[in-house]
Amino acid sequence: MKRKNFVIGCFILFVAGNFISAFQFTADEIAQRGKWERYLKSAKIIKGEDIGEGITKPIRLYLEQGNIQKSAVWKNPEGVQKGSKEGWEYEIAAYKLDQLLGLNMVPPTVERSYRMSKGSLQLWVELEISELERVEQDIPIPEDIVNSWLKTIYLARAFDSLIANVDRTQQNIRYTKDWRLILIDHSRSFRDNRVYTDQLLYGKYGLRNKMGFLKLPRIFVKRLRSLDDERIKKAVGSYLSFSERKAVLKRKKLLLKEIDEMIKEKGEEQVLY
Repeated sequence: MKRKNFVIGCFILFVAGNFISAFQFTADEIAQRGKWERYLKSAKIIKGEDIGEGITKPIRLYLEQGNIQKSAVWKNPEGVQKGSKEGWEYEIAAYKLDQLLGLNMVPPTVERSYRMSKGSLQLWVELEISELERVEQDIPIPEDIVNSWLKTIYLARAFDSLIANVDRTQQNIRYTKDWRLILIDHSRSFRDNRVYTDQLLYGKYGLRNKMGFLKLPRIFVKRLRSLDDERIKKAVGSYLSFSERKAVLKRKKLLLKEIDEMIKEKGEEQVLY
């Protein structure tokens, strides 16, 4: 495989003692997110360089604190760019909701100023290949992990439906060398207009209805059911407005409606795991 030098952390699918995927970190490794959040906020910035990919002009920052040297991706898109609303705050909000729902698919992301401007800073790791490259190069998913891979794809679609991430392309679905799925690029999420509150992005009744979320973790659905404005606000703080939080809750209802319909039609054991 061709190695790609792009973002981001290597966090995937360990939820409250429940295994969502064949690939997961230990509880101890997941617990280190706080450590990396603090590092991203306080480590000295040694230098920055343009990544050269994407509309939002991300910058790779090289960091140092003590004997720990890491790098991270800094972004600060705001307003309408190339006809679409962008916001660096949405990168942080997506990470916070990922934590709240227990997905662990979005890398540690914090607010950090660079060159006198506020933006989001997300931990960097070397990723091997994008879904676009995998398809173009006709690289098959290893047979022994196909079922687990499909589950992560379904979960990513459910999450993107909840946050109305209109920019999930094959290019920003990225895999590590051992096929762990990483979700990056959320600056076009959290749409709050009726197009994205009357319909989900994915699913049977979604805008992209040929792509569904056929199997989902029980723990994810349980946490989804308990989601309310108070919990969202506590998690994301000022990174989402009231109308953006309200839009998330509208999509939550649509998402649960479809999940419950699938359970009624197929049986709970065929839908939840």
